[in-house]
Amino acid sequence: MRIFKDYLMTTVGVIIVAMGICFFLIPADLATGGITGLAMVINHLIPSISIGIILLFLNIVLFVVGFLAIGPQFGAKTIYASFLLTGVIYIFDTFLKPAGPLADDLLVNLIVGILIQGVGLGIVFNQNASTGGTDIIAKVLNKFLHIDIGKSLLMADFVVVMLAGFSFGLNLGIYAFLGIIFNGIIIDNVIEGFNVKVNVSIISKHSDAIQKYIVETLERGATIYTAKGAYTMANKEIVTSVMDKKEFIKLKTFIKQIDPDAFVMTSNVREVLGEGFIVN
Repeated sequence: MRIFKDYLMTTVGVIIVAMGICFFLIPADLATGGITGLAMVINHLIPSISIGIILLFLNIVLFVVGFLAIGPQFGAKTIYASFLLTGVIYIFDTFLKPAGPLADDLLVNLIVGILIQGVGLGIVFNQNASTGGTDIIAKVLNKFLHIDIGKSLLMADFVVVMLAGFSFGLNLGIYAFLGIIFNGIIIDNVIEGFNVKVNVSIISKHSDAIQKYIVETLERGATIYTAKGAYTMANKEIVTSVMDKKEFIKLKTFIKQIDPDAFVMTSNVREVLGEGFIVN
């Protein structure tokens, strides 16, 4: 079921990426990085070579890099996502191709296109996959240098944007450069939104029941601290745990039912490593 969910979410992410590229970026000649942007530049310089052939050649080279550096699981998902993206773009380009940019303003096309594409890429990256191209380079930098995905993609796309500036003009090149910065920010925020956890601390006279609910019902670990109240000077127990937002909603409902006077403190956690939490 987890594998099915991974590929389902990857499919959704790829479709979203294709929408941003086909309906906003390509019609406006915005080569905002990526292997697609590089293919657009090469095709502009050598029109006799189709974008499809260029994409195929470049992706094969980068797939080899991905298999060697990341592993076969990443490679399999990336091959799936890459060919799916090619297929979806072909369908959009054949049956739903816009006559021109959907918006008259170049900046509007850039912002909307990058927003849509960035959300899709964030979903794909969160499944430990990639749509191929410079995404693979970004994932390699993320794994070995521990650089955020968005910043890694910015580094990998910078050269492509410079080439786009020479090919399509300085004006479009500047817009493309703004696009890759915007894209990196969106990707990091989307991934963070998927992975954010809740750190919860509970002071209650029913701490035993709450601890039992966390361990047995939510199947999460918990830690119990003994503390002394400053007002009553009485000993109390503090139950702490880390869980996702859906689990916290269930816990909050349970606490309200058994102890409406319980004191609950929460904070968001950007990253959690260890037992019970899957690391991509």
